[in-house]
Amino acid sequence: MNKKITAQLNYLRMAPRKVRLVANLMKKTDVLSAATQLRFLPKRASKPLLKLLNSAVTNAEKNFNLKKESLFIENITVSQGPTLKRSQPRAFGRAFPIHKQTSHITLELSEKNKK
Repeated sequence: MNKKITAQLNYLRMAPRKVRLVANLMKKTDVLSAATQLRFLPKRASKPLLKLLNSAVTNAEKNFNLKKESLFIENITVSQGPTLKRSQPRAFGRAFPIHKQTSHITLELSEKNKK
């Protein structure tokens, strides 16, 4: 039986387009190589994704008695969260809109098939 372990990170104050650059590198890789890759990647999104990955691995070990070595990333999705709307003052009393985007990340871990 193949169990799927999910972990979520909601309302990350980072644009989904920038988070997807890092998340797409992690797809279909094992947990150990993904963690190593995230540790040395010079992107701002790598730190919260590493924290989410470690949380999902800990959930799998504690709740389902799975080994860290036997896990791989089945799927990772990054969707858009609510946008925070701010304004920047400009010349002649005008206001310029600023949109601060947020992201929702869902990570699914699965166990490797033993042959």
